[in-house]
Amino acid sequence: MTAPLLRLGTRGSKLALVQAGLVRDALAAAHPALAAPDAIEIVVIRTTGDAVQDRPLAEIGGKGLFVKEIEEALVSGRIDAAIHSMKDMPTAQPPGLAIAAFLPREDARDVLIAGEVRRIADLKPGAIVGTSALRRQAQLLHLRPDLKIVGLRGNVDTRLAKREAGLVEATLLALAGLKRLGLGHVGAPLSEDEILPAVGQGAVCIEGRTDDAKVQAWLAAIDDTPTATRVAAEHAMLAVLDGSCRTPIAGHATLAADGTLHLRGLIVKPDGSEAIATERHGAASDAEALGRDVGQELKRRGGPGFLA
Repeated sequence: MTAPLLRLGTRGSKLALVQAGLVRDALAAAHPALAAPDAIEIVVIRTTGDAVQDRPLAEIGGKGLFVKEIEEALVSGRIDAAIHSMKDMPTAQPPGLAIAAFLPREDARDVLIAGEVRRIADLKPGAIVGTSALRRQAQLLHLRPDLKIVGLRGNVDTRLAKREAGLVEATLLALAGLKRLGLGHVGAPLSEDEILPAVGQGAVCIEGRTDDAKVQAWLAAIDDTPTATRVAAEHAMLAVLDGSCRTPIAGHATLAADGTLHLRGLIVKPDGSEAIATERHGAASDAEALGRDVGQELKRRGGPGFLA
């Protein structure tokens, strides 16, 4: 058996493997050399975030725990590129690594999974909602202080099963993941006015070593520029706010056909008692500057204790 030309590292969840398949297919379509059956190997790497399911991410080190072991495999040369959900990515990459490409972004909205109930406003008083995302918790409590929020971690199937079993009355999931798993019909998508998505939600990125020119060139050929632009604005905002999964921050950028970028940003106190929102419109070429501007306004208006 010949050695693969490219080894792609990924988490082992069903969704992560679907996303890895999308990356493999895009690379095979762009490069004839990678279209051979054994040219690309998908290497599954177990992360701390996957291994530790009984505690909130904020307690065990943050969302980077879905990334760390995969990046270590990339640095060591065990894999040639790493596939991540962009919403799991810290705002900076380790020395020698860089995000080289994005797949076209899927719908970034959250979905309410609550049986026949289609709106947060229609959940019964005191309903139990399962989520381990501080961003979702804070926004839910801002809209409905009466709701009871309980921790709910695990992959998509696990969380859906827990709701079906009656452990919670409702949960929120990313529409992008549901659609990629063929479950786009499940639940009710929520408008950004109700729940603003996580930074990077719906985007899949591919990370490589900066000194690996061959792999960098392969990845550059599949990079979706509109997605890269939108995520650049969102991550610039997040970097100013020093965001992690310990801080309820939401942000979403859209790109109009005429090249106008629209960025919405939001910070919320974890108990939902206060929310501060702002937005900017500008040229796509100014994506990072717009993001920093949004972040600086939110930081200024929130003051030093807001996200503590």
